[in-house]
Amino acid sequence: MAGRADLAFFPTHASDLHYLTGVPRDIPNYGRTMHPGGWLEGAWIVPDGPPVLLLPRMTAEFGGLSRLAGAIDLRVLGDWDDPDTLVADLLRGLKLPDVPRVAIADLTHGETLVHVQKLLPGALFVSGTDIVRELRVIKDEDEIALMRRAGQITEAAFADVLKHLRIGMTELEVIQEVNFQMRRHGSLGETFTTSLYNSGPNHPLLFGDRLNTWPRVLTAPVAILFDFGASYEGYCYDYGRTVAFGEPDAEFQRVYRLVMDAQAAGIAALKAGTMTTTGADAAARQVIEAAGYGKEFRHRLGHGIGMDVHEPPFLTQGDETPLREGMMFTIEPSITQFNTFSARVEDVVVARPGGGEKLTNGFQELIVIE
Repeated sequence: MAGRADLAFFPTHASDLHYLTGVPRDIPNYGRTMHPGGWLEGAWIVPDGPPVLLLPRMTAEFGGLSRLAGAIDLRVLGDWDDPDTLVADLLRGLKLPDVPRVAIADLTHGETLVHVQKLLPGALFVSGTDIVRELRVIKDEDEIALMRRAGQITEAAFADVLKHLRIGMTELEVIQEVNFQMRRHGSLGETFTTSLYNSGPNHPLLFGDRLNTWPRVLTAPVAILFDFGASYEGYCYDYGRTVAFGEPDAEFQRVYRLVMDAQAAGIAALKAGTMTTTGADAAARQVIEAAGYGKEFRHRLGHGIGMDVHEPPFLTQGDETPLREGMMFTIEPSITQFNTFSARVEDVVVARPGGGEKLTNGFQELIVIE
């Protein structure tokens, strides 16, 4: 922060705070749950002092964060206390300049910004996430070990899901089994909404219409494309495999093999010190384009990953970020077709000087459920 910000605010729902202090995030809600004075909930940090964690009583007590008292300067807002008064008292003790630069996490609520602007009318706001990202983009070996464990949980869950797969299940039944198995194996919860991208001659691929796709019965022949990930100690995994319901024909097998070959090319190209993010994307993409399926590879090769499921930089055309050792990405080529068979694969991979290091390696051959 030195020379860049006089004060920083990171809310408890932001991964930046978890990364900096270990204050854990909880499972997110679909709808927002509000408490009186909730806008102040988070850590207030200056360059030359310890962080101060402000929490409404409901979060401190029922959210379990009161256990952090002693490990961090924790101050609790009572249900009938005035949040502006609590924050104003804190700010007075920080001796900020007349025009303070306030760094905020990108996920800070607008309500917080409005209140801070009222208390510090001359404030200049900057991105605290950009500052922290310079640290987060390179994962050390301890972080890589945590991600490897998250991958083990994810893959163990998938192994048990396979034991329960039956032709005639609905998409929702498969998704529920995935989510149950991840928790059973030690995940706090899914790191994003577990998704299936299924297609076949009699099973059209539909994107983004969950309430209509979840009840669909999976009858052979159909390609089942998994996309899910477990969380572990604040870190997020992202994983994908393809399963055939019914014996796959030659075209299905060709599409599957192309996707696996493209992933291998992308992993080999993840060379720290000699390759860029664009170059890694191109190495995988040309495998699929050369076979005539370029338009069916509809997305970037992958994305950074760590305490968030998607983090910069991205493996995509136009992003010329040089690869550095310890950067971590998903490598997830796919061929998605709307009225015939599709395939995808996804693993988390660490950039190394000689090429990428995969953190999950199971289920390389096409899995067939009869």
